[in-house]
Amino acid sequence: MASIPLPTYLIDWGWLRIGPPYIYINIDPVIVHIGPLALRWYGLMYVVAIVVAIWVVKRYGERKGVDREMQYRFLWWSIVAGLIGGRLYYVLQQSNFVSYYLAHPEHILATWEGGMAFYGAIFAVIPTLFWRARAERVNPLVVLDAGVLFAAAGQIFGRIGNLINGDIIGYPSTLPWSTVYQHPDSWACLNPSTCNTPVQPAAGYELLTNVVLLVIMLYLARHVRRPGALMLFYLYAYAITQFFLFFVRDNLVVSFLGLNWGLKQAQWTSLVVLLILLPLTYLVLRYSKPVPGGEVAATYGIPQKPKEEKLEPKTLVTENQEPVAKEQVEREAEETGGSQEPVAEGQAERDAEETEGDAKKEEDIPL
Repeated sequence: MASIPLPTYLIDWGWLRIGPPYIYINIDPVIVHIGPLALRWYGLMYVVAIVVAIWVVKRYGERKGVDREMQYRFLWWSIVAGLIGGRLYYVLQQSNFVSYYLAHPEHILATWEGGMAFYGAIFAVIPTLFWRARAERVNPLVVLDAGVLFAAAGQIFGRIGNLINGDIIGYPSTLPWSTVYQHPDSWACLNPSTCNTPVQPAAGYELLTNVVLLVIMLYLARHVRRPGALMLFYLYAYAITQFFLFFVRDNLVVSFLGLNWGLKQAQWTSLVVLLILLPLTYLVLRYSKPVPGGEVAATYGIPQKPKEEKLEPKTLVTENQEPVAKEQVEREAEETGGSQEPVAEGQAERDAEETEGDAKKEEDIPL
């Protein structure tokens, strides 16, 4: 009996081939060239991330009393702060910061080239949202809860961009789900030791982690009434998962404050964030109270500007006359060139003068 030959790959789409035994990615990071410009998958994923994250946060914000216009005002500030903070923090961590980035400053903010440090975005966006929430007279913790929900939803698509780009590389591995980057323009192939070499799919691990975090946060967003709780959960979860996931990422080991613990930059940052979260957790639990049912979370306990009362126009009333608005009297006087006195104020005086004149005429008539 003839044996049936097994296919070389379980899936073979050219740009993606799945084992056995590995996952092969052969995608050009550039989608299309338009003259001197290049449309990249990484940049496209950022656009998709923002659109999907807006959709996720929209109803949450409305439930909490943050209307659509205010959400967009927060959004633009967050995008600018997040892109600048994430890129700068990434650039500052690079070993060629002085030799390359300072020598070619036009590449410092070139986010489309790949390379973002999400901790930098967090450090920039949190104070920005706090400041803008105070300016809008809404609870900053409610806005920050919406902000981390936005981040959790958007990160998923950012990690897809990392997978395509090949800019998050794990250690060499023989696991059956290891990733092999094959395209010569992939970031992984900029280093010959990681091109066409099976490595831990570190970006895939982070993608799965982000999906799990988002599902949990969507549940908490429906059931937790204390402002700030969602923010605390996300920051704790992100710091802890980053600390452990970086053990499989092929990043440089660095020392911190003279400590050589075999950790990478992001792991040191995670430890610092966890330390900062301890007093922050106390402050949130101490001063942020659950919002009672029926109250608007965004403005609950936040002093608002007093509403301006509309003043009713004053009305002048004279004997045997209908009420006349003062504004109408003045308008009629202006139309006659200002030569006439306002009806309501000058009518009594004119009546008195006419009466005196009639009496004088009667006295002057000879008998």
